[in-house]
Amino acid sequence: MSNDFSRRLIAEFRANGGELGGMFQGWSLAVLTTTGAKTGLRREVLLGYLELDGNGVVVASANGADRNPAWYHNIRRNPRVTVETGSDTYPAMAAIPRGAAYEKLFARVVEKAPGYGDYQAKTTREIPVVVLHRIDERVKGMGDWLVEVHQWFRGELRALREQADAVVGGSATAIVRPEPDLAQQMRARCLSFCTALRRHHGGEDSVVFPALAEQFPALAPVVEQLAAQHHVVARLQDAIRELVDGFVPGESDPVRLRAELERLAGELEAHFGFEERAVVTALNATAAAPPTA
Repeated sequence: MSNDFSRRLIAEFRANGGELGGMFQGWSLAVLTTTGAKTGLRREVLLGYLELDGNGVVVASANGADRNPAWYHNIRRNPRVTVETGSDTYPAMAAIPRGAAYEKLFARVVEKAPGYGDYQAKTTREIPVVVLHRIDERVKGMGDWLVEVHQWFRGELRALREQADAVVGGSATAIVRPEPDLAQQMRARCLSFCTALRRHHGGEDSVVFPALAEQFPALAPVVEQLAAQHHVVARLQDAIRELVDGFVPGESDPVRLRAELERLAGELEAHFGFEERAVVTALNATAAAPPTA
């Protein structure tokens, strides 16, 4: 399909509320706007469009050609897209199922639109199926929950730093109850904080982020970077736990403890900020937030 012909079809599609005549009459279609993998420019393509389980679905069939279409390479680089169905326009994250999930989805696609099975028969290439997860800022998702968890960690670390400030400033006796003493309070808070953070990062590394990278190949380098940051944070946690566990008011060095807490706070804030910018949108689009009590 030439660029001029494609542009004319897209213009007709928009002018007629998603309807086309001639050879395309009666087809379910959508305009998918992607970001060029090489150019970074907006790219529009008219595609067959299905809806399965409430999500839009498009197929990188290229009419059975041996190469994936350009728009598919675009979403592998940047999965954020815009979808126009004629009656609805919405932003989405384009996910690429793999393995058993792909096989099941492709079978459903062929059941609904048998022509895609014919295209697959024409090529040895496994024709990708892309699921368009709507980005709806009105609905709270897994990404929003992640930000809330980060806020809790920020608050706990802030409290630890305030306790260290009190010791450095020599004012601990004015703000701490006789039992438990300041050192006991710090140990308890540090243990709670470090245990929760380690579990949180462990869950991200073992479950959440691998699944995200599998669905969105463009996020694979981001996931690797986040995992590396987790190791840096873990080493700082170990150093702080050692200092807090051995902390004795009047004998241990509170300035060193405060400095280590500052280092952890700086690394953790940079990590949280990067993570929130990189994955919150994708998490919101693909997973609901866990229930709260």
